[in-house]
Amino acid sequence: MFNDIGLPEVIALVVLAVLIFGPDKLPQVIQDVARTIRKIRDFSDSAKQDIRNELGPEFKDFEFEDLNPKTFIRKQLDSDELGLKEIRNGFDLKKEMAEVGDAVQTVGDVRDDGASSSSGSTSSASSGGRISMTKGPDLEKRPESTEQAAKPTPPPFDSDAT
Repeated sequence: MFNDIGLPEVIALVVLAVLIFGPDKLPQVIQDVARTIRKIRDFSDSAKQDIRNELGPEFKDFEFEDLNPKTFIRKQLDSDELGLKEIRNGFDLKKEMAEVGDAVQTVGDVRDDGASSSSGSTSSASSGGRISMTKGPDLEKRPESTEQAAKPTPPPFDSDAT
């Protein structure tokens, strides 16, 4: 419950408790807090037991922690009924990102060498059919083909629509 509280925090809480309650009342306050926590825990346990008794014997192994959405989803994904582990293990995000990075680097190298300069069809053929995602100065040097007759104009900005 308090896994992230370290030694400096505990010392600060003890010093603060001594300053607020004083050394003479501090043991009584600690006993009262412990008694209250014990009563709350007993109340919670009895409420859980009453709910289990009302649900019947088919819910005997019901855990209230499963009602937490995070725990429920984790439990459902860990069970391999749907084959999700195989899908998750088959998908390697680092490998995919490395391939995309290599493809972008290859396209950049081809553009730097000047191999893609004659037309849009030869540039896509020389880069292996990939589309360049970088903007460069050689885009203006290319002669326009029938496919690239004019650059599309952006729609007009309507300040009332926003």
